[in-house]
Amino acid sequence: MSVRSGARGYILRAACVVAGGALLLTGCTKNTESTTPAVAKVQVSKVDALAAQVPEKVKQAAKLVVGVNIPYSPNEFRDPSSGKIVGFDVDLMDAVATTLGLKADYQQADFEKIIPSIQAGTYDLGMSSFTDNADREKSVDFVDYFSAGSQWAQQKGASIDPNNACGKKVAVERTTVQQTDELPAKSKACTDAGKAKIDIVAFDDQAAAANALVLGQVDAFSADSPVTAYAVKQNEGKIETDGQIFASAPYGWPVAKGSPLGPVLQAAVQHLMDSGDYRKISQNWGVEQGAITKSVINGAKG
Repeated sequence: MSVRSGARGYILRAACVVAGGALLLTGCTKNTESTTPAVAKVQVSKVDALAAQVPEKVKQAAKLVVGVNIPYSPNEFRDPSSGKIVGFDVDLMDAVATTLGLKADYQQADFEKIIPSIQAGTYDLGMSSFTDNADREKSVDFVDYFSAGSQWAQQKGASIDPNNACGKKVAVERTTVQQTDELPAKSKACTDAGKAKIDIVAFDDQAAAANALVLGQVDAFSADSPVTAYAVKQNEGKIETDGQIFASAPYGWPVAKGSPLGPVLQAAVQHLMDSGDYRKISQNWGVEQGAITKSVINGAKG
């Protein structure tokens, strides 16, 4: 798996999808922020036994100070109507905080500064679709809560094989791992076998790539699995996921190395998994394919 040094998941550039993440069904290739969908909050309650385990410093502050970088729809982005940071990660973190009798205080930051700020004690944790990997685990601990990989989408009812797309037009976001690694390798396999290359059509953002598929300008698109799932949810009946998620890795919340907060967060998110509330939150944002049933600390593969 190839990821940018310091990147969140599989995106290789600093700017991610357009804020709001909603995809147009007309001829335009940019979405408008006013189309951000309303997503109902899953209501949860404080669990006294878990709240009692919160480290004293955090308990006294009555809040979790969370470093976050936006936008990255549907996980964390700014709602243009309210100005609030919203998304799957946000709803899940809010539920964790409530379970622990706390509030989540989101502090926007440059992505590459979040982990150093956790180490310095400025933030209690980070929440920006961080991929938990062995290199990062040397600096911080990760509370894993989701599984993300790459996934294709196709027009509804189409039949495109992600492992044999020779001669097909496939949209990607420019400079993502899908453009730099995945599709060039698959295209080379095609030409090595004497077949037509894959026509890789790159766009500046994921919304434009998905919109090209909706309009039939390409045969498929490939993106990070939660991005693909959200695009399908936003364009229900127009496009569908194509094949299985591959090259998966865990998303995790980074906390200071050895911090007692890590096991508390793990217990809280596990409680939400066991109660079914975690699943509801993931379904609300259309990312349930990446939902997991067991949270671990430092579950990086390899």
